Amino acid sequence: MSKIVPISLLFFLAGTVSLFAQVKKDTVLVVKDTIALQEIDPLTPAKAAFYSAIVPGLGQAYNKKYWKIPLVYGAIGTSLYFYIDNNKKYHNYRDAYKRRLEGYSDDNYQFLDDSRLIAGQKFYQRNRDLSVLFVVGFYVLNIIDANVDAALIQFNVNERLSLRPEIYPNDVTFRPNVGLTFNYSFN
Repeated sequence: MSKIVPISLLFFLAGTVSLFAQVKKDTVLVVKDTIALQEIDPLTPAKAAFYSAIVPGLGQAYNKKYWKIPLVYGAIGTSLYFYIDNNKKYHNYRDAYKRRLEGYSDDNYQFLDDSRLIAGQKFYQRNRDLSVLFVVGFYVLNIIDANVDAALIQFNVNERLSLRPEIYPNDVTFRPNVGLTFNYSFN
């Protein structure tokens, strides 16, 4: 009993003491103007596409999507590497076949007959041509991505607009139905 009184007195005093760690400041609330519209620059997509056409990845930097720049250079660089490699191998097979026709047999492909040299030429020529298509395709995709991304930046998307999946029971069969709910709140 003698220990309960000092402990209860301690809790009473600790509970009634108010401590302030921070000084309360007078704050002024400023109402945000919800009617003010953001300026739309119609030339922004064309500018981003032009920058990407001049230097691949520059349009992505203009749109401040810096994480896309290594993807652009990786795609174009890989395709360009395969073009150079296939072109080199195509010319090696072609030169070896031409030297065989001239009567020399001192090439690096002595273990292959003429039909294999022709097949190697066709194989590497086809791969070289496909690599050129990939380089051009990724270059054009870079320009299109910069243009579309710059156009989509100007859209006003906020928390009042939502599209979400919803599962609800069918009233007749009580089986679940899947649908999309489009919500817009006017508050």
